Amino acid sequence: MDAEERELLVSYRKGNVEALAQLVERYRKPLFGFIYNLTEGRGDPEGVFQETWIRAIRNLWNFRDDNLLGWLFRTARNLVIDQFRRDRFRVEISGSRDFGETDWTERVESRDPSPAVVVAGRDLGDRIRAAVAGLPMEQREVFLMRMQGSMSFKDIAVSQGVPLNTALGRMHQAVGKLRVVLKKEYEVWNGGPS
Repeated sequence: MDAEERELLVSYRKGNVEALAQLVERYRKPLFGFIYNLTEGRGDPEGVFQETWIRAIRNLWNFRDDNLLGWLFRTARNLVIDQFRRDRFRVEISGSRDFGETDWTERVESRDPSPAVVVAGRDLGDRIRAAVAGLPMEQREVFLMRMQGSMSFKDIAVSQGVPLNTALGRMHQAVGKLRVVLKKEYEVWNGGPS
């Protein structure tokens, strides 16, 4: 836990609600990204995110760990597992996205990437997310904790309750599988076969 995180935690424990808001904001992106990718975008990632913080708030007074983000990841992981158990027989059909109507008369030239580039990037992102989603749960967790949470392997091992070498091995296996599944995308990105 870095000094700023520790200071925010102490400040919250003394009654400063703004300190909690800063902690939530600090970990919003890595925690939500972890949850979203762990659930593969299905179910209720927003609900898991909120429930993770509700549980954290209830227990922050007793928190003694050195890694708040790892603790939040463990809590979220347990909630996702509970959600999978509850929803394993439920089938969800997703509808089309409603992009709204566009008034083309108000359209102006943009410096943003072209629609083709945006779609290609979105398609690549979808293929990467699908490849990550295809990893076994333990490997996917290690990969997401490392890539989205920037967690150390030591913290990942503690979070998963496994030896450090197991966490390292899971990451190695995950990267190896992703390299095979995403070989074509890698070659296109780098301009040819490797």
